Amino acid sequence: MNTMKKIIFLFSAAILTISCGKEAKNSSLEELNFQKITLTTKIDSLNTLLKSVEAEISKLDLNKNLQTVTVIPVKNDVFKHFLEIQGIAKANKNIEISPELGGTVTAILVKEGQKVQSGQLLIQLDDSSIKNSIDELNTQLSLAKTTFERQERLWKQKIGSEMQYLQAKAQKESLENSLSSLKTQARKMRITAPFSGIVDEVFPRLGELTNPQIPTVRLLNLDNVYVEAEVTETYLPIIKQGTETLVYFGSINKEKNTKISQVGNYINPSNRSFKIRINIDNKDQSIKPNLLADIKIVDFETTGIIIPATLVQQDQTGNNYVFTVITENKSQKVVKNIITIANEYNNEIYVSEGLKVTDTLVNAGARFVKEGDKVKISKD
Repeated sequence: MNTMKKIIFLFSAAILTISCGKEAKNSSLEELNFQKITLTTKIDSLNTLLKSVEAEISKLDLNKNLQTVTVIPVKNDVFKHFLEIQGIAKANKNIEISPELGGTVTAILVKEGQKVQSGQLLIQLDDSSIKNSIDELNTQLSLAKTTFERQERLWKQKIGSEMQYLQAKAQKESLENSLSSLKTQARKMRITAPFSGIVDEVFPRLGELTNPQIPTVRLLNLDNVYVEAEVTETYLPIIKQGTETLVYFGSINKEKNTKISQVGNYINPSNRSFKIRINIDNKDQSIKPNLLADIKIVDFETTGIIIPATLVQQDQTGNNYVFTVITENKSQKVVKNIITIANEYNNEIYVSEGLKVTDTLVNAGARFVKEGDKVKISKD
C-alpha cells in the first residue's frame, strides 16, 4: 500500500510540475527546442508512472478477475410428485334404447340433439293389431262382466248352480288378464326416454322394421361424467379413495382439480392393473364420452427444500451436489454442498439433506466455478 501511495504522489507531482512550467512565449528557436525535449522526457516518464499505477491498481482490485454469478435462495415449499396415466371419459347415463318388441316404425317424435324429459315418447311402433285385439277384448269383457254380475246376484239369492257362477267369474277374470297383457304389449310399442337427456342419434327410419336386437335411439345425460383408468398394482398401497388428482382434457383444453372417487378391488391378471374412477361435474356439457384424459395422481407430497434440477451436478464419486455462496472476509466464497435427492418432478428436486432454508444457491455461472472460488454476484 505504501508503494501505491508513493507512485500516486510522484504522478501527481509530475503533473503539477508540467502545469507550473513556463509558457512558451517570446522564446528563441533554441529555447523552444530545449523545452520540447524536456517536455517529451517528462511525458515518457509520466507514461511509465501511469503503467506502474495501473499495474498496482490491478493487483489491489480484487474483483477485477473474479467470476460473475447470479444467485437464488432455496425454496421451502410443498413438493408434489405425480403419477401420470391416461384415462377415458364415460357417462353413467349413456345408453342405446332398443324396443322390447319388434315392429314397424310409424312415428319418430324427436330429432338428434333434442333435449327430452324422462318418460317422453321418442318412437312409436305399429300397434294397430294390438289395438284391434284390445277393442275385441273390451267387447267380450263387457259381456263377461254383465254375465258375471247376473250370476253373482242369482247365486246370492240361492238361484242357479255354483258352477255357473264360477264359470262366469273365471271368464271375466281371464278376459281382464288378457286385456292387461295386451295393454302392456301396446305400451312396449312406445319407446320412451328412461331419463332426461339429449337424443344423440336416431337409428331407424320411418317405416323400417326394428326388433329387440337393434337399437333405435342413443340417449345421453352429460351433467355428471367420470373418468376411468387402469393403474398398475405397484401403486395399490398409495392410491386411495380421496387421493388428489388433476385431470386434463387436451382436446378441449380443460383441467379439473378433483379426487379419486372409487378404487377397484379386482386385479386384472392379464396386465396386473386395477381400475380407478374419478367423478367429474360437467354442467357445461363440454366433456363427452370416450374423450381422452391425462391424469396426474399425487403419489408423494411433503414440505421441504425445493431447488431447480438444472443446478444439480455430480462429482466423480457419484455424489450429487450444488454450489452455494457464503460471505467470508467481506467477499463472496463458493461452497460445495453434497445433497440427498429424495424425489424429482417437473424439473424440480426435493432435497432431504445437504441444504438449509437460509442457503443461497449459485444459479447462472454454476458450471464455471469450483469450491473455494471468490466470485462477484451480479445484481441482474
